[in-house]
Amino acid sequence: MTQYQQAQAGRITPEMTRVAQRESLAPEKVRQEVAAGRMVIPANRLHLAGETALDPCGIGRVAATKVNANIGCSPLGSCMEQELVKLRVAVRFGADAVMDLSTGGDLERTRRFLVANSTVPIGTVPIYSMIVGKDVEELTRGDILSAIESQARQGVDFFTIHAGLLRRHLPLVGKRKMGIVSRGGSLLAKWMVHHGCENPMYELFDQISQIMREYDVTYSLGDGLRPGCLADASDEAQFAELEVMGELVRRARQAGVQVMVEGPGHVPFNQIEMNMARQREICDGAPFYVLGPLVTDVFPGYDHITSAIGATAAAYYGASFLCYVTPAEHLSLPTPEEVKAGCVACKIAAHAADVARGMPGARDWDDAMSQARADFDWQRQFALAFDGETASALRRRYLKEDTDYCSMCGRDWCAMRISKEVRQMTAQAQAQELHEKAGD
Repeated sequence: MTQYQQAQAGRITPEMTRVAQRESLAPEKVRQEVAAGRMVIPANRLHLAGETALDPCGIGRVAATKVNANIGCSPLGSCMEQELVKLRVAVRFGADAVMDLSTGGDLERTRRFLVANSTVPIGTVPIYSMIVGKDVEELTRGDILSAIESQARQGVDFFTIHAGLLRRHLPLVGKRKMGIVSRGGSLLAKWMVHHGCENPMYELFDQISQIMREYDVTYSLGDGLRPGCLADASDEAQFAELEVMGELVRRARQAGVQVMVEGPGHVPFNQIEMNMARQREICDGAPFYVLGPLVTDVFPGYDHITSAIGATAAAYYGASFLCYVTPAEHLSLPTPEEVKAGCVACKIAAHAADVARGMPGARDWDDAMSQARADFDWQRQFALAFDGETASALRRRYLKEDTDYCSMCGRDWCAMRISKEVRQMTAQAQAQELHEKAGD
């Protein structure tokens, strides 16, 4: 039985207990959220039993906002060992899950290698491996089911399946500035046009669900028509696909399969709240997994920042799972250093949103840091910092020893040190005044 089926049957699994422990929730609360479909625990039963066992995490609004990092070889660069480095960097800097989006090299071997070395959930887009060595037009229904089952047997925890993009949606794409920017969406659109048939992922959805139920793989319903620029955001094509995804959420649950929904994309800041509310209504509260959203199109090289701005708002208004964006987005395969930058930016967004929505314990971290700063306790600050190594290196650049000031202002200009003196002087003056009044 899947986590969803067991939750509906009233059973608390070890995975639910672990999620409850990580989130400081009651196990029964986790079970209720999973049973309602508002939380997913991506945990392929084979990954749970693997040599490097999965540490389950819960994705849903009652839990802390989660972060995903995309890695994977491309036809133009990287290798399996380099992707393992990226996996480890991503996990170290806050990724709660990692997607292997390899389109180059030995995809099967890379996937097995990453799953075998990961303690966090691994996701894939199965269609990529379906067309290795052939054109997408040659893809058969048998190829689809075979590839999905093969990846499920390898222990993959969640699949992006672009089943919501239908043939009737394709004319809507012609109204767009950038058309289809989803890799999986574009491949399936080409297949539909070539064959004059409906999306095979949609037509095979029930058979795919049977495979996913057997291994307890979680659906991540891919948004093949997500907007790739501000001009295409919140358009007819995007929302037409979203309506179908709402239908697929219900069908996945009926099949006993856990399901979350992917979302935009590039969205102006003022449209984010509406997008989150619309998804929640249409998809019956299924966890929302968003790429960004990026709130502007004109900062290539800095899109981890434009993404973090949108991601904070998305997580505040309804998203549960944020896909990082690296500085290399739109430009290049990311390096390990860019993976780190993407993870840190996304983790900032997730934490900022959790603080704003009053998640238990979220502000405690910030308040502890504030106290350490007030006390000029530098070692405590580095211990509390998300990336204490970087913080320590910056601090030591000009001052090698701990002092009651930093090199931004120096000792005589340090506002916090002066403030401390002012408080001491004020307290002394008040004490003297009281003493004099007592003498009178």
